[in-house]
Amino acid sequence: MSLLDISGLTLSIGALPILRDVTLSIAAGEILAVTGESGSGKSMTALAVMRLLPQAAATRGAVYLEDEDLCALSEDEMCQRRGRDIGMVFQEPMTALNPVMTIGAQVMETILIHTETSTADAQAEAARVLTRVGLPPERFPLDRYPHELSGGQRQRAVIAMAIALRPKLLIADEPTTALDVTTQAQILDLLRDLVREYGMGLMIITHDLAVVAGLADRIVVMRKGEVVERGPTMSVLTHQRHPYTRMLFEASRHAVTLPAAPAAPAPLLEVREAVRDYTTPRKGWLGKPGRFRAVNNVSFTLHKGERLGLVGESGCGKSTLTRALLGLEELQGGELLLNGQPLSQQRSPAERQAMQVVFQDPYGSFNPRHRVERLVTEPFHLSPDAPMGRARQDLVAQVLEDVGLSAADAQKYPHQFSGGQRQRIAIARALITRPELILFDEAVSALDVSVRARILDLIADLCDAYGLTYLFISHDLSVVREVCDRVLVMQKGEIVEQGPVEDVFTAPKHAYTQTLLAAAPVLPDITPTEPLETPA
Repeated sequence: MSLLDISGLTLSIGALPILRDVTLSIAAGEILAVTGESGSGKSMTALAVMRLLPQAAATRGAVYLEDEDLCALSEDEMCQRRGRDIGMVFQEPMTALNPVMTIGAQVMETILIHTETSTADAQAEAARVLTRVGLPPERFPLDRYPHELSGGQRQRAVIAMAIALRPKLLIADEPTTALDVTTQAQILDLLRDLVREYGMGLMIITHDLAVVAGLADRIVVMRKGEVVERGPTMSVLTHQRHPYTRMLFEASRHAVTLPAAPAAPAPLLEVREAVRDYTTPRKGWLGKPGRFRAVNNVSFTLHKGERLGLVGESGCGKSTLTRALLGLEELQGGELLLNGQPLSQQRSPAERQAMQVVFQDPYGSFNPRHRVERLVTEPFHLSPDAPMGRARQDLVAQVLEDVGLSAADAQKYPHQFSGGQRQRIAIARALITRPELILFDEAVSALDVSVRARILDLIADLCDAYGLTYLFISHDLSVVREVCDRVLVMQKGEIVEQGPVEDVFTAPKHAYTQTLLAAAPVLPDITPTEPLETPA
């Protein structure tokens, strides 16, 4: 008998159909990967199992956990199953954790709700579970709050909450999407070990086929609320019978063709011995504040027309360096030069227009009440000679068309666009001043593989049309390899290796670079062996 058996699950919210006749099963000790693009129904399938659906949701079909129909349970009965029999790890740990409760209290909460354990015993069990997921109390005291942990550590705390009572089924919804490659590898190893140790079933939801290939026993591919292909992992990856599965696979290993870099470029941005320190809290009433060096004597040169990548783990100093380049952080030492001229902390409008940024989450960087026309022209707000009237409208129309949108989109609001379209708008905003340098800060890390492939193609086309020079910050090594000429590897605030992309990726010299490359999931080199099915 299967541990989890979903049969004919159909879900609608109001008049909108979400899932159509979804059928899948998971055995104890098995890892099932559910993959597909955003909007395919992956997360809604998981929420349907957990019975965490909106009030307007209507479902048909059956969801059995062992021999118990979860759809037939009352809400009180289902509350007893959540945490005890079914655990869930959500994509964004910072929103899944209570910011005003310590991590120890949050793990204890699960234990105290479902058992009659004393507070002391629950605390001891919480310490044991946190130790099991790599957060031992001697290094990570139970009285720490979520904001005091890194992204990977917060994800471990969420996993500890989910496995505190050794549930029969663990659901992990995109548990590694925003993590760097080494942290991602550690979380995946942890999940694999927990399945082996506890004999639980694991449903992992992800759009990363490289993760799926190295972790899952079986794959379910979803598209528009339907299961289009399923089977053992290597069988699905080898045959790829459905056109959608083949599209996902091809997009995951998409190759980008960049125009050739200038033969003898002049320096554009020079970073010389940059230092950035932060004050750390006192240790005791009479102790002195400490110092933490986030950026330690970093030096590099970015030439005109060059595409430079910056990679490293979370906390290595990438974001701090990026903020310093944008004038949002003050350096304690060193200097920044643009076209040979020093950049001051208080940037002039001309200096700000010369350097633009594309953020990881475009929706978070847009004012939802403003139309696209105003959002795209924000870089002009401090400019004394910004184009006005018809000239401004024509410029907005031009940059929107350059990034694959239409001039009519200027009158729409951000919520009217998909994630990939919003990222195109963010790129248009960065291009409108014709900047000399663009900083891409994890610009494609949150996108589906097919959307990511189209955005990378767009960046390559813009390199040809605009002669872009950019610094591309990412934890995705495969993307950096495609869109950069040269790469910097950063560890603990220092540049430990740099060089042409192919040289660094094929023959890394520093041990840290070797560790990063070894931790990165790799999609197997497979050519489909089956003819495509003809969709009905």
